[in-house]
Amino acid sequence: MKSFETFTELVLHRTADLPSKDAFIFLHDNASGSDAERLTYATLDQEAKRVASWLQQRGASGGQVLLLYPSGLDFIKAFTACLYAGSVAVPAPLPGDQGNHFSRVTGILQDAEVRAVLTDSVNEPTISGWLRDAGITHIPVLATDLPGEGDASAWSEPRLTPESLAFLQYTSGSTSAPKGVMVSHRNLLANELAIQHQIHGHQDTRLGGWLPFYHDMGLIGHILQPLFLGGSSALMSPISFLKRPLRWLQMITEYQVTAGGGPNFGYDLCVKRVTDQQLATLDLSSWEQAANGAEPIRAETVRAFTERFAPAGFRAEAFFPCYGMAETTLLVSGTPHGQAPIYRTVDAQALEQGALAEVAETGARTLVSSGVVHPTDFTVKIVDTDSFREQPEGHVGEIWVKGDSVASGYWKRPEVNEEIFNAKLRVGEGAEETVDAGWLRTGDLGVLEAGQLYVTGRLKEMILINGRNIYPHDVERQVQSLDPAFGIGGGAAFSVDAGEEHLVLVQEIRPNAPAAADLPALLASARSLISREFQVNASVVLARPGTVRKTTSGKIQRTLMRKLLLEGAVTAEHQHLEQLVADQIATQAPAAQPQPAPVG
Repeated sequence: MKSFETFTELVLHRTADLPSKDAFIFLHDNASGSDAERLTYATLDQEAKRVASWLQQRGASGGQVLLLYPSGLDFIKAFTACLYAGSVAVPAPLPGDQGNHFSRVTGILQDAEVRAVLTDSVNEPTISGWLRDAGITHIPVLATDLPGEGDASAWSEPRLTPESLAFLQYTSGSTSAPKGVMVSHRNLLANELAIQHQIHGHQDTRLGGWLPFYHDMGLIGHILQPLFLGGSSALMSPISFLKRPLRWLQMITEYQVTAGGGPNFGYDLCVKRVTDQQLATLDLSSWEQAANGAEPIRAETVRAFTERFAPAGFRAEAFFPCYGMAETTLLVSGTPHGQAPIYRTVDAQALEQGALAEVAETGARTLVSSGVVHPTDFTVKIVDTDSFREQPEGHVGEIWVKGDSVASGYWKRPEVNEEIFNAKLRVGEGAEETVDAGWLRTGDLGVLEAGQLYVTGRLKEMILINGRNIYPHDVERQVQSLDPAFGIGGGAAFSVDAGEEHLVLVQEIRPNAPAAADLPALLASARSLISREFQVNASVVLARPGTVRKTTSGKIQRTLMRKLLLEGAVTAEHQHLEQLVADQIATQAPAAQPQPAPVG
């Protein structure tokens, strides 16, 4: 494969080499099904040069450009235009889309020091009005689907280096305020190569997915990977998928998608909502790499999806549990091509103490391996967060990463960058001790065993009670397995510090489930299970659907849920609060809010 210095150079080469090939197919929903809109490499090149010339004429080369689009081909043209202009793309959620608000986008715009905003003609009046109302009059806005703006013949190729920024990937904020990850051309090329290593990609590879384009998996996996390979991609919007998960599988069938995926909850939705009659119309035999990442991977989901869709040609070897994050551009590890997912059933209590062990009498937890690390792409170590020393194999610690895909840091966050992106591993003992610097601290807990990486939880979300480490998703899963009335993926477990740590679970209830008619009994069953399985007394809040906040990729925002609960902003259908937790809420909640009392 030809070597490229920048991703811009690579895309220019692809568009010249494959002009008539479809780069992207986007499925628009309508009343009768879906309309397919196609974008060839040649058209992408012309449209990107046209918009890039507009950016260059307005001094946006080298500066940040905010992209505000619904899912569709206009976003892809605009992102490529930023590459062509030498600008730094800043993808962000379109305000009003899926509950996103102007406040979040305003924060991104101000933090990123944006020089221009690109959108489409449908949303341009709203975007321009928002900027005027905010007193921001110096930032030009372009509706890129209007053909009269920009001139492809006036475009000039930018002068870029591997260290030039390609884009800012603003994190979804599952545990903190969003921060812009600085992804350079070197980072992007390195990670696209890492993805190619894992999926065995080539020019006949067809990616396919439904994730938001401003999300790292949607952008880097489903849009930029096909450009890297000279392949193609079939795409649809998250709304289309959530309304009818079947459409994703129909897209894979119709367009012979070979690689692509999404978070665990997407596979859950397909298992629950695709009927036997619909299943009989599907052919998933082309699907070689079904990525499952961006949130904890459930063994139950992987097994259920594999079994459910085997009649449609889906193979266990096609599942691709993987691990990565925006700070590493995207992918770190993945299940080797042609290998079925690896499960590891371990003793739950031993895991709480930080070690993998065979199941004893205390109960079991089944982990799904996130695969292996390609040796030329990354070095991964499991590190004790107290001593900053590497943990032995089979012991839990924080996942630390090195490699060309690791970003240089967060935009304008030098102090945080020193802590997170330049972590120092202690090596050796006594007078022989040295420091190995330059590691990324992921904030994720995991363990390596026989080369397999198992992700066990988030460091900041770990619940420490009575000297025991309790993984919040373990609590959520156990309760959700009790009865269909407990919505899968609709729970948030966290701790509240009221002088001592207390476990709290906010769990959504499916109102149409039979057991939802007796909420006191449901609550009692949840508290009894938590007491039995985790040996702690829990406060449990049963709430209506939509209460538990999630990021755009479906991650539970547990830190935000703790904040909302303590502010009195969580409305309970039924609850039991331990007295110290109720007191803590009464102390912190605004006076105008009704104060919850302990129940039960």
